[in-house]
Amino acid sequence: MTTTDAEFKALGRDDVNAVESILADDSIDFGAVAHSTPVGGDAVFTWDYAQTRAGLAKLYERAKTSQWNGATDLDWSVEVDVERVAETMQLAMAPLRGRLTDLPGSPLKSWGEKEWTNLGVDAFRWRMSQFLHGEQGALVCTAKIVETVPWIDAKYYAATQVMDEARHVEVFARYLDTKLDGGFPVNPNLQLLIDDVLRDNRWDMTYMGMQIMIEGLALAAFGFMYQVTDEPLLKKLLRYVLSDEARHVAFGVLSLKEYYEGLDASEIRERQEFAFEAAIRMRDRLMMQAVWERAGIDRKTITRMLFEIRQPGVNPFQASLFSKIVPNCKKLGLLDAGDGWLRERFTEIGVIDFEDAPDTEVEYELFDAVAADRAAG
Repeated sequence: MTTTDAEFKALGRDDVNAVESILADDSIDFGAVAHSTPVGGDAVFTWDYAQTRAGLAKLYERAKTSQWNGATDLDWSVEVDVERVAETMQLAMAPLRGRLTDLPGSPLKSWGEKEWTNLGVDAFRWRMSQFLHGEQGALVCTAKIVETVPWIDAKYYAATQVMDEARHVEVFARYLDTKLDGGFPVNPNLQLLIDDVLRDNRWDMTYMGMQIMIEGLALAAFGFMYQVTDEPLLKKLLRYVLSDEARHVAFGVLSLKEYYEGLDASEIRERQEFAFEAAIRMRDRLMMQAVWERAGIDRKTITRMLFEIRQPGVNPFQASLFSKIVPNCKKLGLLDAGDGWLRERFTEIGVIDFEDAPDTEVEYELFDAVAADRAAG
């Protein structure tokens, strides 16, 4: 049954921007050592071993030749000046800093460079921590895709992605441990989305949540950080991870585009709702209340301030997120299906302007760092 607009409440909220609901989700504790969640869906065996999907076969071949070794292809002897890295990233966040400081009654008016530098260091550690946790989520979700997707072409490619994700977890964990002296716990909004993806019985929802939303955010965030940093170890690490992530998102777009063409209107509406809720989770994740709170800024205060200045271009991290998610949803036909329901939702939260950014299906070849390095060498 198709949900009506009156019945649908994204994330169970009457208002997706309700500060109290956002803070309640952000306060969930997922444990200091481990977290368990049920996994939905059946393991599917196929006896049809013919590879009939040229796009997936091409990605699989590219994945096989673009593997890299985090232990030997990265120079871990590099000394990292964490404050300098943080200061460089803070320059890119200058519009956000200026708008927050200029708000009437802003507690940031009294801040000097020392406070902003400390915030920058923690924000850098927080982002790298969420990259790490997200990559573990991708590792588990992609293992589920291998089990549940019904096509042999997709099983082949997803198996290569499992290896990719294990490598990403390895390198981010090592960077945090050896260069940043540890990190932050998983952001609750990220883990809530990963849990939803794992619990759903439908194989394509794992694709939607992980390959399009979470990996789409990762591709955008890695690309943003790659552009602004000149720290050599981080830059090469991100360049190699980016080459993997672009393939991963393209994998999701290719697979879902074919599958969604066979769904009816009510099934498409369910996917639209899932995409919108995932986008809200990812937006709420970027508010990083834990970092602001450590800096002495009340969580409720900073959340309200961030909504007060909400507009395209102010927060480049949020802009980069939706620059991947919105065009990929358009590519999948979700943006305008059902009289444009998802278009209206993205318009309401101010991100529809990103719809014409390049979708990842046409981008992935540009990001293949391993192929480029081997060709140059």
